[in-house]
Amino acid sequence: MNIESLQFPITTGRLTLRPFAAEDFSAYAAYHALPEVYRYLYAAPPAGADLQRQFDRALSAPFHADGDAFRLAVVTNAGHAVIGETVLKLASKAALQGEVGYIFNPAFAGKGYATEAVASTIDFGFSTFGFHRIFARLDAANRGSVGVVERLGLRREAHLVQNDRFDGEWGDEYIYAVLASEWRQRRATA
Repeated sequence: MNIESLQFPITTGRLTLRPFAAEDFSAYAAYHALPEVYRYLYAAPPAGADLQRQFDRALSAPFHADGDAFRLAVVTNAGHAVIGETVLKLASKAALQGEVGYIFNPAFAGKGYATEAVASTIDFGFSTFGFHRIFARLDAANRGSVGVVERLGLRREAHLVQNDRFDGEWGDEYIYAVLASEWRQRRATA
């Protein structure tokens, strides 16, 4: 998929989703440096040159092969603040499978922004990339993230027990998913 040919921005009632730009680094760094943001990502927050390299990869990531990820900055329409990001990962090109993910600055939590942005990202994945199924993998202890996908009507398909480990601690993972046909039907009746 040629990312450069896609039409942006994607707008919702309160948000704009668009590719990251170089000038977004300070806002990106502000939330990516927080330990609470990485608590459920099984990694330590990047710092210094590692954080800059991670951001630079987000600016120019390909989206052609399995495992490639496409990131969108989530920006408030009022104030134009970068408050987080959504990601679509090409999980399986052959099976038309996408994975949705999201990271938000905790300073903007509790306002429904993640749910609004993830819904638009799922819409985009089905309509633009032609995915048949989109899934989300979540740390089972991340109640906020679980709430997002459940509010959107994704189905819990799996509970993986102690399938990942970080800093000597085991964590469980949930997998939620929705088919394109289910998503379209839900959106048509909403």
